[in-house]
Amino acid sequence: MGVGHSVDSPAGWRIVLDEAVTRVAARFARVDPRATAGQFVEGLLSKVERKTCWSLAERAGHGDPQAMQRLLRTAVWDADAVRDDVRSWLIEQLGHPDGVLVTDETGFLKKGVCSVGVQRQYTGTAGRIENSQVGVFLAYVAPAGRAMIDRRLYLPETTWCDRPDRLAAAGVPDDVGFATKPALARQMIAAAIEAGVPFGWVTGDEVYGADPGLRAHLEHRGIGYVLAVGCDRRVAVNDGRILVRVDDLAARIPTAEWQLHSCGPGAKGPRDYLWAWITTAIRPGEHRWLLIRRNRTTGELAFYLCWSPRPMPLHTLVRVAGSRWALRSCSRPAKARSAWTITRSAAGPAGTGSSPWPCSPWPS
Repeated sequence: MGVGHSVDSPAGWRIVLDEAVTRVAARFARVDPRATAGQFVEGLLSKVERKTCWSLAERAGHGDPQAMQRLLRTAVWDADAVRDDVRSWLIEQLGHPDGVLVTDETGFLKKGVCSVGVQRQYTGTAGRIENSQVGVFLAYVAPAGRAMIDRRLYLPETTWCDRPDRLAAAGVPDDVGFATKPALARQMIAAAIEAGVPFGWVTGDEVYGADPGLRAHLEHRGIGYVLAVGCDRRVAVNDGRILVRVDDLAARIPTAEWQLHSCGPGAKGPRDYLWAWITTAIRPGEHRWLLIRRNRTTGELAFYLCWSPRPMPLHTLVRVAGSRWALRSCSRPAKARSAWTITRSAAGPAGTGSSPWPCSPWPS
C-alpha cells in the first residue's frame, strides 16, 4: 500500500497506524475496545508467528486474551462502517481515475462447523477440498499503490442458505440470502461506485469472467473489464456469424503477431510475456477483444475477455490483466487479517452475544 507517509521505518508505521485508528475511533462505543482494536491490528502487522488472541494479547502486554476475545465476540462496533472509513482514507491516498478494481476469493481453513458459511469446499488456500469459509474480496490497484477495500462472506446455498435454523443460530441477519461469488463481486463494485471510488477497469479470474451477469453489469455502467476465461470459452468472430474456441484462435495466430510486454514488476523482476489480441466487435460505444497471454518458457496460455466503451491500446489491456498479480505481495496477509471482520459482518451486529464468533482470525 502506498500512503502519504513513508512506512520504511518503525516510526513511519506508527504514524500510519495511528492515523488509521483515529479514522475509525468514532465507530467504537467505548475507549477500551477502541484501544484493543489498535493493538489487535498492530499485532497482525507484527512478526508474531502465530497470530491468535493469546499471542496478540501477550504482545500487547495483557495478562490474558479476554480483551481480544471481547473485541471479536461482544464489543459494540460496526465492521462495515470501519471498512467504509478505511476505504475512504485509502482512496484519499491512492485514488486515480485509471485505478483497477480486482475481485478475488480465498478460503479460511476451519476445524469446526459453527463458523458462518463453513463447509467442505474447494479452497485455493489448501489446493483441495477442505473444511473452510470462503470470502470474496475487492482490491484497488493504482499507480501510487494497492490495497484491499471490501469483502463479502460466501454463504453456500444448500448447507447454509436453505437452512434457516442454522442461519439463525449463527446470527446471520434475516435479509441475507444466497449470492454467487460473481454476484458478491457486483455488490462490492456497486458499493465502490456509490462511495465515489475512482476507477476505470475491473479484472478477475475465470470465476468472474465466466459470469455473463457481471460482464453485462459492467458494460451497462460503462466500466471497462479484462476478465479471465477458460480455454474452452467460445467467442464470436466474422461479425458474430461464427463461434470459435479461444484456444483454437490462439493456435492460428502467426508468430509475428505475438508482442512482448511486461504486465508489471514481480518478485524476480519484470513479468514479461508474449501477448496477442483479436478484435471481436467494434460498435458505437463498445469495443471487444480477446486477449491472449503466452508464457515464453512453457508456452502456457491464458485468455481474457476485454470490453471498453472506447478504443484501447494493447499495453493498457496488459496493464489491467497484470493488476491481478500486483496484489500477490499483499493479498495473503491482507485477506487473512480480514477473516475475522468478514465473519463478524456476515453474522450481524455485535454486542448481542448470540453469535459463535471465532476467537482468532484462523483456527488454532
